[in-house]
Amino acid sequence: MILLPPSVGKAPGGDGPPWRPGTLALPDLDRARAEVLDALDHDRRRSVVEGPTLPAIERYTGVLYRELDAATLTGPALRRFRSSTLIASGEWGLVAPTDPIPDYALKMGASLPALGKVSTWWRPRLTTALADRVRGATVWDLLPNEHAAALDWTALAPARRVTIRFVDQDDVVVAHWNKLLKGSIVRWLATSGARDARDLADFDHPQGYRLDEAGSVWDRRHHAVLMRQTPGPRGVRR
Repeated sequence: MILLPPSVGKAPGGDGPPWRPGTLALPDLDRARAEVLDALDHDRRRSVVEGPTLPAIERYTGVLYRELDAATLTGPALRRFRSSTLIASGEWGLVAPTDPIPDYALKMGASLPALGKVSTWWRPRLTTALADRVRGATVWDLLPNEHAAALDWTALAPARRVTIRFVDQDDVVVAHWNKLLKGSIVRWLATSGARDARDLADFDHPQGYRLDEAGSVWDRRHHAVLMRQTPGPRGVRR
């Protein structure tokens, strides 16, 4: 399983019918989704409830999704991506790439008068919804802190959780390129079919980011992977 954040950038409009319960993955979350909608002010709620929909993978247009370029995935790579990926969302909890969603603007770190902080409100609900799905699975957790706060990993039992940190040639944690690099990782996972974090030794990014096996932490339940930018022509920033 791959867990991704949404993007602030979203494609407007759409040609699908408005959202209705039963149209998204994890339908057990529909009641919670309706509660979030009810907590919005009238105008925001109306724009979401009545707005046209697009598949989530077409709705999100940020750096990670542009680099992933899911529209060009085909065959087994496309099937792997669609079947293994869930996207954390302040509005919808979790959505699959093909789920039809309207345009919206609720961040996971926002607060709503009736619910409080959105990530805190979602936390028990998303943890319960994911429990059976992640049990015994390898989970590539590519969520930033804002979205990771919506899950309780102490209550989940994946076979292994993989997190990834990127540092540049000066050993500084990468900020500007972080989303782009995550998009590259997701595309590589889909096209390669890799399942083990150590397979990242075969990941070949043009900016020179390579697996630093010695700098990574390989705990039995949690692989905290370090990707380091190596010097040389392929490490030049573009």
